[in-house]
Amino acid sequence: MGHPAILTVDDDPSVSRAIARDLRRRYGEHHRIIRASSAADALEALRDIKLRGGRVAVMLADYRMPQMNGIEFLEQAMDLFPNARRALLTAYADTDAAIQAINVVDVDHYLLKPWDPPEEKLYPVIDALLDAWQATGDREVEDIRVVGHRWSEPSYQIRDFLARNLVPYKWFSAEEPEGRRLLEAASVGPEAIPLVVTADGRALRQPSTSEVAEVAGLSTSPNREFYDLVIVGGGPAGLGAAVYGASEGLKTLLVERQAVGGQAGQSSRIENYLGFPDGISGAQLTDRARRQAGKFEAEVLNTREVTGLRTDGSARTLTFADGGEISAHSIVLATGVAYRPLAADGIAQLTGSGVYYGSASTEGPSCAGSDVYIVGGANSAGQAALFFSRYAKSVTLLVRGDSLEASMSYYLIQQLAQVENIHVRTRCEVVAAEGDGHLQAITICDSKNGAQASVECGYLFIFIGAEPRTDWLGTAVARDERGFVYTGPDLLSNGTRPAGWDRDRDPFYLECSVPGIFAAGDVRANSVKRVASAVGEGAMAVTLVHRYLEAQ
Repeated sequence: MGHPAILTVDDDPSVSRAIARDLRRRYGEHHRIIRASSAADALEALRDIKLRGGRVAVMLADYRMPQMNGIEFLEQAMDLFPNARRALLTAYADTDAAIQAINVVDVDHYLLKPWDPPEEKLYPVIDALLDAWQATGDREVEDIRVVGHRWSEPSYQIRDFLARNLVPYKWFSAEEPEGRRLLEAASVGPEAIPLVVTADGRALRQPSTSEVAEVAGLSTSPNREFYDLVIVGGGPAGLGAAVYGASEGLKTLLVERQAVGGQAGQSSRIENYLGFPDGISGAQLTDRARRQAGKFEAEVLNTREVTGLRTDGSARTLTFADGGEISAHSIVLATGVAYRPLAADGIAQLTGSGVYYGSASTEGPSCAGSDVYIVGGANSAGQAALFFSRYAKSVTLLVRGDSLEASMSYYLIQQLAQVENIHVRTRCEVVAAEGDGHLQAITICDSKNGAQASVECGYLFIFIGAEPRTDWLGTAVARDERGFVYTGPDLLSNGTRPAGWDRDRDPFYLECSVPGIFAAGDVRANSVKRVASAVGEGAMAVTLVHRYLEAQ
């Protein structure tokens, strides 16, 4: 049982034999290739592997099988091996159905039959799935244990930080026996919550995210003092710049204050990103991009908050909240945007205790049987509604506008309409939230008639506004009245270059009011707020960095 398994299940004997043959040819030396002729047989094989302490790296399931189809099989298989990577085998005629069903299970890929030649259509997919599995492993015992209170904001912040950074952990409530045992073993009481216990037995009482990052093995210190390129922000734009910068030979550092992936990393499903016809979760996309950046030796610096930017001759220097500094030939600002705080009574006091900004996918299973409300009408809110509808009794979208059409993609509106426990209320807003220790009710104002009503609410997720995280820039670069960074043509007023500009050329398209400093993605004034455009701008920024460096 030493080698990890690749399992394939298909009720067509000829297909089953063919794919097993192709898999053995490429992966048989280092993997056990297991084939089953039905979902029931495959589940039995998985249970046997589990009992023997074996590992499963990849599962391939035929979409159309009798008694139990591929989606239903993968749902049950995930309970046995949640970290195994998953793919569907499907005929061309079933492609649409398979893509729609993929929303039910977090499937990584689907393969069309036939897959000849396997060198082009099968092996690249399996290689990617194996790379992803090897990056996360298949550990049953989590390295980090967290003890906290269910409705404690600090406890939630630690759980959310670990989840968004893809760090395995196990959660224990302080009220359950194992939680109490861990507190007792650490010789602390409930006042020390959240308590983080590492694999080697260290106990951290009410740790900061920086302390948690360090014990979790995330990099928090740069390896050098000077870089060719430093990127501030780890969302799609920042990751795009990191991949292209490092792959083109630039000494590249990406600095992220919270979690790589940004808002996109919190998305439960991104379905309109080019190259992923069956959709991909934000966490999956982030994981792949981060590993890709690491492949090209880009450094990622975690939990470091940038507080200032200055020009030191030809160098551009960033200062950190802890007093440290880092310098580079060029800077890319990719700090994205933050959700705007909801101005309603009680919201601030209950944030982290039933009120959350963004998807907070760690709360999904806890929503079982609850009434969930989501504030917002853009794609991120719609994706969250689909995700939480899998757990909650009901999900209600509260939209200030007259309809979803003005702010949400058509495909997403169609999907929402097909889910029975999702409801949409337009021209309304939350004006108050209340609860004893955690959220229990919200007050909704209907702007159509001015009526207000209080409704029971266990969870409230907020997706409104887009505020740039640029206050730390001060007057270092030109920004608009909302804080978005001006670049390129937006800096030219009647053909006049920005004040202090010391080059005999106009600013490059993504260049800020200081040469050598660029902005990409949502933080840039007049940018297109889409994942694809953010990645594209990150890549474009690197091209412009090269032009800037060549002219130095």
